[in-house]
Amino acid sequence: MWRSIVSRTECFRHSGRTKLQRRIPSTPYHDQVHQFQTASFIQTSSHLSHIPYYPKLPNLSINPRFYSPASFDQSNLDIEPHLDSPVSETGEVDDVLEQDTASFTPKPDIKSIDLETTSYNAELMEKMTFLVQEDQIREIDAVKFETLLSLLQSSENADCSLEESLNNMELDLHEEFILKVLETPCIEGGKLIRFFRWSLSKQDVCSIPLMMETLCCYLKKNDAHSLWDLVREIGEKEKGNAVNTNILNGVISLFSKLGKGKAALDVLNSFENLGCVPNEDTYYYTIEAQLGKRSFHSCASSIIQKMLNSGKLPDENKTGKIISYLCKGNLANDAYLVYLSAKEKKVHLPKPSIHLLISSLSLKDDTVPLALEILNDLPVDDRRRAINTFSSVVRGLCRSNDINGAKELVSRMIEAGPPPGNAVFNYIIESLSKAGELEDALNMVKLMETRGLKPDVYAYGVIISGYVKGGEMGEARKVLAAAKSKHSKISRVVYHSLIRGYCKLEEFDKAVQLLNEMKASKVQPNGDEYSKLIKSLCLKGLDWRTSEKLLDEMERKSIHFNGMTKGLVTAVKEMMQEEEEVGITEVAVQAA
Repeated sequence: MWRSIVSRTECFRHSGRTKLQRRIPSTPYHDQVHQFQTASFIQTSSHLSHIPYYPKLPNLSINPRFYSPASFDQSNLDIEPHLDSPVSETGEVDDVLEQDTASFTPKPDIKSIDLETTSYNAELMEKMTFLVQEDQIREIDAVKFETLLSLLQSSENADCSLEESLNNMELDLHEEFILKVLETPCIEGGKLIRFFRWSLSKQDVCSIPLMMETLCCYLKKNDAHSLWDLVREIGEKEKGNAVNTNILNGVISLFSKLGKGKAALDVLNSFENLGCVPNEDTYYYTIEAQLGKRSFHSCASSIIQKMLNSGKLPDENKTGKIISYLCKGNLANDAYLVYLSAKEKKVHLPKPSIHLLISSLSLKDDTVPLALEILNDLPVDDRRRAINTFSSVVRGLCRSNDINGAKELVSRMIEAGPPPGNAVFNYIIESLSKAGELEDALNMVKLMETRGLKPDVYAYGVIISGYVKGGEMGEARKVLAAAKSKHSKISRVVYHSLIRGYCKLEEFDKAVQLLNEMKASKVQPNGDEYSKLIKSLCLKGLDWRTSEKLLDEMERKSIHFNGMTKGLVTAVKEMMQEEEEVGITEVAVQAA
């Protein structure tokens, strides 16, 4: 598959002017890589027995071992042929070399890279220095390289014989060679780590950090523990000269993917001993690794405290994810601290994270004021579409007995939006009813109607329950009548509350009448209504006859009742019959 590529590059070598167009983002950094890759593709040596190798940056360059003719689009090539170039009359490039090779790496034109006119990161400049210095270019023995790859990619070799096999190969180890091996895919992570450790024991390498970063890019999550052992070993040996923050972040990221929160925390705690300083991504990956763990609460709080003390926050998306993670882990207070730090640094957080934080703070009485504070910070446009967020704050205020605050917030919603719905009004109506402020609750119902909302059965039910609790059965029946005029079917819970109220007042006739009214409204009573009425009739009214009729009705309708209810009716019946017999006997004696 190399024949056409070699032909094209040979044509490029004889061309007077060449240009290779590639779709790379237009930044100084990518322009520099583009110039380097273009030059390396044009200048090619026809002698393939020893191939020079020029390392690439992780995740940016193409692996030269996997070039194919499909990777190149001739329409993107602007070529002006030289007079001596082997081009036929039809415009097609003749084959220059008929020999296929298993590996091909072009030699760059170092002069085409203008390092003085290109400005980019100083750290990247340091990493690429050895890429552009011609005197450091070393050739790679293609035969030995392919033999080494066969050894590392083979699954038949026993792990115990890997180092011994490497010793027998008599490899010419240098930085370019090691980097090319590390960038080769389809090599098991364990073998790649063992090869790298063996290479360091055989050859002194200056660019260990770059090689370690490259190694992290090509390993999978299952290699996290082995990589961490290697990083600690090298870090302790080199005393901070070989391990940097990016390498440790790569280890934490692998542990995060593996779900090993404790191991990720150990890496974070080892930064100081290894001479590194955590950055924004360090804290993000460490927190992400703690998700789903039992120790999430304790670990996450300590990590958040370290992050805030350092003053380093990730980008807005990652910071938003951290807030979401904390809210889902019931750590809304820590999420609020992250929010304050982001607000101070003017980091624009994602809207879903802010709304989730407000809803989470509304779940506890002591943090509801914090939720209201963040709610007031929302832009006007966001407020108009945040009905669920406003509803959660109103519910939190009602639950914490701040009814006035809830009513004030609803008034603001009516004026500026979002328009409150039935749920928001029901929260306030329920709170007012429980507090005994039933007139205010009815006024809220009227306010709903003026806004075109239809109060639901729940709103009427909580008001009826409030009146029943105060023994005002007449007012409760008025509210029931109003509810019937708006709704064709009333909830069974409403009738149950009224029946209990009549039984409490020992007005059993009205309770039985309400039970019949309930059935006439096509609301079938269940065992609770029957049992409550039967027990009240037996224990307070001693009316075993009505109780027995209700019990027979339960049996006909196949409504479940326990044996204690039936036994209670039987006991009261026998007691009353005995009293009646005794009374008849006394009357007879007196008459005699």
